Amino acid sequence: MGIILFFFSNDHEPIRVHGQKREFESKANFMIGNGEIIVIQFVNVKEPLKDKDLLNFKIFAIKYHFQIVHKWKDYFEEKKKVTFEVIKRIK
Repeated sequence: MGIILFFFSNDHEPIRVHGQKREFESKANFMIGNGEIIVIQFVNVKEPLKDKDLLNFKIFAIKYHFQIVHKWKDYFEEKKKVTFEVIKRIK
């Protein structure tokens, strides 16, 4: 089982995505300034992701930051339906 990334349907700014594997969870907050991401802040939630899982979550959030922010804005700002995606490996 890999890491599941998700938004809560009642979420609010800052733009964020949660990463969860079993009972472990962390989140990435995307701080935006002048329309650009200025920093990605990684925060522990409950029992945080550990070691390789946390590293993979960070790599994924950094590599796919544009897509994550775009989906968040589509859902929360544009009220569009967003689709579920399966990514088997970080490319």
